[in-house]
Amino acid sequence: MQELQLIQELQKQNPFVQKRVYDRYVKRMFRLCVRYVKIEADAQELLMNGFLKFFNAVAKIEYRGENTIEPYLKKLMVNECLMFIRQRKNNWVLMEEIADEEPISDFSAYDKFEEEDIYQLVLKLPDGYRTVFNLYAIEGFSHKEIAEQLRISENTSKTQLYKARLVLQAELTKLGYNYGT
Repeated sequence: MQELQLIQELQKQNPFVQKRVYDRYVKRMFRLCVRYVKIEADAQELLMNGFLKFFNAVAKIEYRGENTIEPYLKKLMVNECLMFIRQRKNNWVLMEEIADEEPISDFSAYDKFEEEDIYQLVLKLPDGYRTVFNLYAIEGFSHKEIAEQLRISENTSKTQLYKARLVLQAELTKLGYNYGT
């Protein structure tokens, strides 16, 4: 079934199509939620809330080609996770202001490793590091956008990313990756 047909059937609240869409995206959206909140029970709850919101708001979805549903779901799930994080008021590692120069701006250094290896390393990051790293490096948010979303300063966002990258570098080094090659 094409996405346009899926969206039309979702808008009619067809339970079979809802189940089909859920089955198609549940694993990816769950992994996305776990990247942010780490605890699987919390991620599961956010996932369910996100899908409920998606199915209730499906009338607002505007078809934009064959890749319409996933970006909409992804944005919704990220927003669910960010609201959860703000509500929990995670402890942010506050650092002194760092230089605007950011190390490892080229993530191709990680190409040698499997996606699953990097995913597992990201899960091990402290909450603040992991959240900013996800938003910046994976979702493509700017530091200004991250600061607004998380209600932190841009410098805190930059510091969290910097520290996350340092931790990831150290972990990759332990796994045998050599940055000199």
